Amino acid sequence: MRVVGLFAGIGGFERGLAAAGLRTHLLCENDPNAQTILQRDFADVELVGNIRDLKRLPRCEVVVGGFPCQDLSLVGPNVGIEGARSGLIKEVFRLVADKATSPDWLVLENVPFMLWHKKGEAVRFVTRVLSDLGFRWAYRVVDVRSFALPQRRRRVIIVASRKHDPKTVLFGDDAGAREPMDDAEVPCGFSWTEGRLGLGWAVDAVPTLKGGSAVGIPSPPAIWWRSTGQIVTPDIRDAERLQGFRSGCTDACFPNARKSSTGARWKLIGNAIPVPLAAWIGKRLRSPNGEPSELVTEPWDGRVWPNAAFNEGKRVFAVDISEWPVRRKWVGLEKFLRYPTNLLSSRACAGFHSRAVNGKLHFAPGFLSAVAKQAGGPRLTRNSRPRRVRAMAKPVE
Repeated sequence: MRVVGLFAGIGGFERGLAAAGLRTHLLCENDPNAQTILQRDFADVELVGNIRDLKRLPRCEVVVGGFPCQDLSLVGPNVGIEGARSGLIKEVFRLVADKATSPDWLVLENVPFMLWHKKGEAVRFVTRVLSDLGFRWAYRVVDVRSFALPQRRRRVIIVASRKHDPKTVLFGDDAGAREPMDDAEVPCGFSWTEGRLGLGWAVDAVPTLKGGSAVGIPSPPAIWWRSTGQIVTPDIRDAERLQGFRSGCTDACFPNARKSSTGARWKLIGNAIPVPLAAWIGKRLRSPNGEPSELVTEPWDGRVWPNAAFNEGKRVFAVDISEWPVRRKWVGLEKFLRYPTNLLSSRACAGFHSRAVNGKLHFAPGFLSAVAKQAGGPRLTRNSRPRRVRAMAKPVE
C-alpha cells in the first residue's frame, strides 16, 4: 500500500505505517527542521514543502495527515477551523476531491478539543465536507497510553473512504479502558505552565507533550517524583521515546548547537504523531476485520460530539467504545525514563504555585507543599488543606 504523508512533521505517521508494511511515496512538510529529519530518514522519498504547491496526488492507496491543531487546541488561540493553520485541512480536501487520484483511505489526526470547541465546529466541518465528497467516515478518540507509552495523550483519529467501510478499521479492536490507577505512591505528571484552569494531571505518566511556545521556549511536562519530593522535567531524549521514536532522533537538525536548539526539538516532538499509534492504524488498514458484533451504537444529533462516531449517509451514529484499542503491558515512568531528569526551576515552581493557589483546582495531598518547597519556601496562602485532584471535564491538550 502506497502512502502520501501530508503535514508529515518528523514522520511519526510514516514510520508507524512502515512498521505495518506500508511504503511512503511522497511527503509534504514546510518546517525546515522537520524537513532535515525527513530528508535523512526518508532519503528516497519525494518531499514537497508547501501543501499549496502540491497540484495533485500521485497514485496511492493511503493519504495520512495530522493537520495543524494550533487553532483547535485548548492551549492555542482558539480561533477554530477557519484559522490560518488548522484551515489548511481544506488543502487536503482539494487534493482528495479528484476522483482520478483519490486514495482508498484517508486518515486524519487531531486533538479531542475539536469535538467540543465552538460546539464541535471543527469536526462538524470536516465530516460534512467528507460526506459531500462521497466519503464514508468514522472517528475515534484513542489514548496513547494503550500502547504502553506513559504519556496521557488523547487523539481523534478520522478514517474515511469512498470504497470501504471505515468502521472495520477503527472499531475492530477494543481492549476496554484500564482501571484508574492510585496516585498515592507513583510519580505524577502535570503541566507546569498551567495551574489556574487546567493541570493536565497524569498518574504514572506525563501529560500531553506540547510543541512549546510560539517564540521557541521549550515547554516540557513536569513530574512530581514521589520518592524524593522533587519536581523534575524529562530529558528531550526521553520525550522522543515517549512518542515512540528512538532517543536522539531530532539531533540531526542541530548537530552543533544542542543547548540553543532545545526549544526547536521540543516543538518537533510535541507536534509529532506517536509511532505505535500509527503502526496500529497501519495494521488495521492492511487487515480490517470488521467491527465487534456487540458494538453499541445509537443515532446522534447533539452539540458536543461523542468520543466515537460514524456516518450512514447524512445520519450520524455515536459508538460506545473505549479509548483503548489495545492494552499492552504497562511501563510506568520509573522504568520508562532512561536519562537524567532536570529540576524544574524555583522560578517556574513559584509561577505555577501562584496560579494554583489563586485558581479553583483541587490537588493531591502534599503536591502544593512540594511545589512550594522547590520554589524556595512556604507559599500556601489560599487554603493549606490537602485537596484531592478532581477529574477535569475537558482534558488539557
